[in-house]
Amino acid sequence: MAPRDFAGRVADLLELPEPGVAAALRLLDDGNTVPFIARYRKEATGALDEVQVRAVQAQGQALAELESRRQTILSSIEGQGKLTDALAEKIRAAPSRQILEDLYLPYRPKRKTRASIAKERGLEPLAVRIMAQPRDGAPTADAKGFVGPEVPDAEAALAGARDIVAEAITERFQLRATARKLLFKTGTLTSKPVSKAKADDSSKFKDYFDFEARLTKMPAHRYLALCRGETEKVLRVGVSADEDGIVSEAERAMGLDRRSPWAEQLHLAARDGVHRLLMPSLVNELRSALKARADHDAVDVFADNLKNLLMAAPFGSRPVIGIDPGIRTGHKLAAVDATGRPMGHTVVYVRKPTEEAKAAEALIRFVRQHRPDAIAVGNGTGGREAERFANKALEAAGLTESVLVVSVNEAGASVYSASDEARRELPDLDLTVRGAISIARRLQDPLAELVKIDPKSIGVGQYQHDVHQPLLQAKLQEVVESCVHEVGVDLNTASPALLRHVSGIGPKLAERVVEHRHRKGAFKRRNELTKVPGLGPRAFEQAAGFLRVVGGADPLDGSAVHPERYALVARIAQDVGMPIDKLVGNAEAIDGIDWVRYQGDNVGAATLSDIAAELKKPGRDPRNTFEPPAFADGIDTLEDVSKGMRLEGVVTNVTKFGAFVDVGVHQDGLVHISEMADRFVSDPSEVVRVGDRVTVTVLDIDLARRRLSLSLRA
Repeated sequence: MAPRDFAGRVADLLELPEPGVAAALRLLDDGNTVPFIARYRKEATGALDEVQVRAVQAQGQALAELESRRQTILSSIEGQGKLTDALAEKIRAAPSRQILEDLYLPYRPKRKTRASIAKERGLEPLAVRIMAQPRDGAPTADAKGFVGPEVPDAEAALAGARDIVAEAITERFQLRATARKLLFKTGTLTSKPVSKAKADDSSKFKDYFDFEARLTKMPAHRYLALCRGETEKVLRVGVSADEDGIVSEAERAMGLDRRSPWAEQLHLAARDGVHRLLMPSLVNELRSALKARADHDAVDVFADNLKNLLMAAPFGSRPVIGIDPGIRTGHKLAAVDATGRPMGHTVVYVRKPTEEAKAAEALIRFVRQHRPDAIAVGNGTGGREAERFANKALEAAGLTESVLVVSVNEAGASVYSASDEARRELPDLDLTVRGAISIARRLQDPLAELVKIDPKSIGVGQYQHDVHQPLLQAKLQEVVESCVHEVGVDLNTASPALLRHVSGIGPKLAERVVEHRHRKGAFKRRNELTKVPGLGPRAFEQAAGFLRVVGGADPLDGSAVHPERYALVARIAQDVGMPIDKLVGNAEAIDGIDWVRYQGDNVGAATLSDIAAELKKPGRDPRNTFEPPAFADGIDTLEDVSKGMRLEGVVTNVTKFGAFVDVGVHQDGLVHISEMADRFVSDPSEVVRVGDRVTVTVLDIDLARRRLSLSLRA
């Protein structure tokens, strides 16, 4: 069954109107993208936003996969000749994968186990007797009847029979459900160092050398830290629980009769089954669930941080010089024009004071040659020194009023410089020059440049290398796509790396669009896209509304109005007696339009509202206005910081346990969640976001471990 077949259940689970959910699933199944549906098919979906459409997509897919698994299980059990009407009814009614697998467990094909070996040796009748708990017979005497070549004595026969009973106990559906609840309710997660040597050598895990926490109160970031310690073979992580209570539940479920001579055998089998089979199985299951929850938590944190970073305020289409700092190898300078095109590069050396005057002269010559509006300085090693050098040189030349010096987060710039993307884009330039160009472009438009880098290399995550990588990759791709579509893409300046994220385009078409632009010149109209080889009507429909032709022949091409609505806008312009180019941007005329009269079967109030907003401010950039960060003068390294200092900084990362702030000393400081505000804070993202300018107080400096503790409290 396809996801669209589950519209009713998806609507119930997400508490959304069923007609809108059904329409969204149908549109998705027909190959439409989430951004296109959310923006241009609002009448069909009841104006579901992008987050809701993605939730509908995910839930529909999950239900389809669950149904597929259900049919596989039914077929498997039926093939064994063991499918009863009652069992089939339970399987069809199972609401979750976990319950489905519990029901299937007794029928799942197994590898050889102690129980299966015992059955092969003919001990199953003895096991049935133990489970029946009769009040007659004598276990040892009765077991002698099963002695044979592979069963040397009565005790071996009883042991084999108990293995069969133990396995049967662990496969009891209701017992597993009860034990699962007990484990989670009473369970405790513990960790200790693998060895004394590990404890001595691995101080970063010292908080977990004698750790214990209830499963019900385990924060996601702590669990991921434990997993990392376990992976690095520093920590031994375990789960303890009320195993005796679970044994008692097993005995109750199996009908233990204290007056039966077989009671002791059932008790031993129950204890063995719980300890050897059930608990390890449930602990693995529980830890998998904890990991999945922690992964989703960490991925959500990363996604929020990435979105805020990608949506950072752009400096805009203005010429910039980028500086990739280097103390020993020199500061690499690269100039780019207003479109980000490389215009020249050089290197200046400031390794000793005697070189500074000559380097300053070289910098000013480079500035006068390329006339930038700003100098973007990477904030890595040597960044503060390079920033100070540039400011001093500009001041001596009287250029501080016309050229701004800005510190730019260079995380991932080196990754980009060595990437295939950079080699294709800047094939004749050295890695260090590519880095300086990337830093300059990052200031101009963070989104356009950062999409070229694997988001995991940007450094705004929380244990991003420990989480399930396909989950992380899918979520980050969603974030990038969402940001690209929210901002829109200039068709005549966009790189293939940016275009590939546009709805309906993809990597191959992105390359073809840029090749066509290079061969034929700038696009003058949106509909010229259809001349790109391989870009057919379907791709044009999905992509056109998100692509802008700024200053082109048609003013609507610079807006988010979809070409499918151009005829409607032309009709509106004719009705108000004004050419389209005069109507666009005329807020007074647009406010005077009776929009209700233009509603129809395919155009409702939501679409008309979007059109009105775009006509008022075509191609409006939703990002904030650019404001340069300001760091304290003379505070360049951790050694310059002292307790009690008040410093300005920029939030570089937000996690569940706090936020990291760059105060210009090459080492981000941590504002712990307890220091986020003068009130209780449950989630740091309630207080700050990546890119926020903040003022912090220095609480502590640990020079040995290069750690800086900060506070946002008054």
